[in-house]
Amino acid sequence: MKHEHIDRRPGDSAAPARPTGVPTQRRARFRADNSTPPTPSARMAAIGIVQDGAPILNAVAREFDLPREADAARRLLDRLAVVADRATGLHVFAKGMGIAAPQVGVGRRAALVRTATGRTLTLVNPTVAEESEDLDEQYEGCLSFFDVRGMVVRPVTIVVRHQDLAGRPLVTTFAEADARLVGHEIDHLDGRLYRGRMAPDALLVPVAQYRGTGQRWTFRTARP
Repeated sequence: MKHEHIDRRPGDSAAPARPTGVPTQRRARFRADNSTPPTPSARMAAIGIVQDGAPILNAVAREFDLPREADAARRLLDRLAVVADRATGLHVFAKGMGIAAPQVGVGRRAALVRTATGRTLTLVNPTVAEESEDLDEQYEGCLSFFDVRGMVVRPVTIVVRHQDLAGRPLVTTFAEADARLVGHEIDHLDGRLYRGRMAPDALLVPVAQYRGTGQRWTFRTARP
């Protein structure tokens, strides 16, 4: 905001004279109209989401010792749900959304996913056990650098080993959109951002340019 400096002489009024021809109300509206709105990433940072560049986003998250640490895991899942609620208040996630513990500054192995169909998935100590050879490529966004989107290759189906809070082992198969959401969050727990899955020549796309380009390709590739 620009501030005007007005020189006064003895006897002048304490209130500065209003510039001629510019009504006070109009000047206030002009300032409001020309203020810079916060970026999508800044809005996510304001609700407590750790942003790109923080070391915790590149570190492998530590597993919970279950059931001994069940209460700690439960509290962390509750915290993830609160932050997810805040994020959905700022943005409509048509393809679903997720958040992992490192994104709220906690290096533990827990994540929460909300699917496009309205289901909430909680994951404690998840690891990917199997991946399909069928892959697809779609745009993804990340709450930790939400100003851009990137085209990311992922398996169509993944098999995930995880645990319930009692420590019992679980094995769940996720497919299509759910596999992409879950895979994205497990990557966070492994200290990996989606940029690492993009093709070498792929570029990040600003949000304004991305809108309306939700393309998808499915193909089969041989794994090394």
